[in-house]
Amino acid sequence: MGSRAFIDYVLPHLVDHPDDVEITESEGDNDHVVYEISVHPEDMGKVIGKRGRIIRSLRTLTRAASQGEDRPASVEVVD
Repeated sequence: MGSRAFIDYVLPHLVDHPDDVEITESEGDNDHVVYEISVHPEDMGKVIGKRGRIIRSLRTLTRAASQGEDRPASVEVVD
């Protein structure tokens, strides 16, 4: 499973408004992919989690999923 497929699968299960989930792909520094995720304002806390634990875990697992791909990946939350 690639990093984009991982995010597409997991993120809708974390939120109450899965239809409002948007994932965009952009270029980051040093030739890596940045996935920018946008969710319904009420779901922002669920994606970030207490003390940032959920988003930190999502970033770690996305980075691990991208190990088999050509470029490393990271995740950013946008308003």
